[in-house]
Amino acid sequence: MVQEITERILQGGALTHEEALALVHLENKDELYRAADVLRRHFKGDFMEMCSIMNAKSGKCTQNCKWCSQSMFHNTNVEEYELVDLKEAEQLAEENASKGVYRFSLVTSGRAISNSNLDKLCGVYKSIQRKTPIHLCASMGLLNRSQLGKLREAGVGHYHCNIETAPSFFKEVCTSHTMEDKIRTIKAARATGMGICSGGIIGMGETMEQRIEMAFTLSELEIESIPLNVLMPVEGTRLAAAKPLSDEEVLTTFALFRLINPKANIRLAGGRNLISHIQDRALKAGVSAALVGDYLTTVGTNINQDKEAFSGAGFSLDHELLKEKTCCKA
Repeated sequence: MVQEITERILQGGALTHEEALALVHLENKDELYRAADVLRRHFKGDFMEMCSIMNAKSGKCTQNCKWCSQSMFHNTNVEEYELVDLKEAEQLAEENASKGVYRFSLVTSGRAISNSNLDKLCGVYKSIQRKTPIHLCASMGLLNRSQLGKLREAGVGHYHCNIETAPSFFKEVCTSHTMEDKIRTIKAARATGMGICSGGIIGMGETMEQRIEMAFTLSELEIESIPLNVLMPVEGTRLAAAKPLSDEEVLTTFALFRLINPKANIRLAGGRNLISHIQDRALKAGVSAALVGDYLTTVGTNINQDKEAFSGAGFSLDHELLKEKTCCKA
């Protein structure tokens, strides 16, 4: 069954929803992980795309997402500030570029960034673009077409807007905005010419079937980059006592996301510290990209150690596209 499905996908076919559900119960999961690795190598090669983020506006978020330490509905003692020091943002982008990080994103808390703060951050993006070859991304909430157009003009090539979970489960973890709001933003960002990064969080109480539902939703939206976060329960949030996922659940999720989205970058993202003991296996289960460095409100990973781990797993870190961008700017 797995070999037949793999061959079909290699030839341009697709996994069906019924097959995905059946693969969850496959007795030999290593067979599934190997298939995901074959598809990753075929469609994405051995290049590990590293990205990093910076929390550009922290806390006081009006949205009631159950997992989020920055929501005003939670008491987490998270650091709060209206806008990061702009020079600090430029310096971090330059530092990450010097370490070979391929993409850099500014991320802001709240339903949507204000126009005044957006203009300031657009200035930061323009400065970064002049100084470094790093590719620019943004994650600033549910913006409209005009606001997204400003980011595109400032040099932002990708917009990040997670759908977070399956449509059928979304209302269980957030009621202050909808899945439709998310999808509207994604479509508006794509209309400006930006690529899209959108994934979600696993381990919030959803079923494996709902994770599959999320994967197919992302496939229908033709998402190019899919970050998969493993929930990091934060004291003070409503998911602080969430039950951790098993290693098999995590690896199976990564593999199924690759089979359902064979041409996308399946990205290790938040919660990597929780699955560090199976990272080598995850890198052979469909993963082709990773979020490196610190996260928004929690400590992340060491970039140099990550590079060693990725190289040891057989991935290339030679950023030919970064060199090409440098040449084009010269």
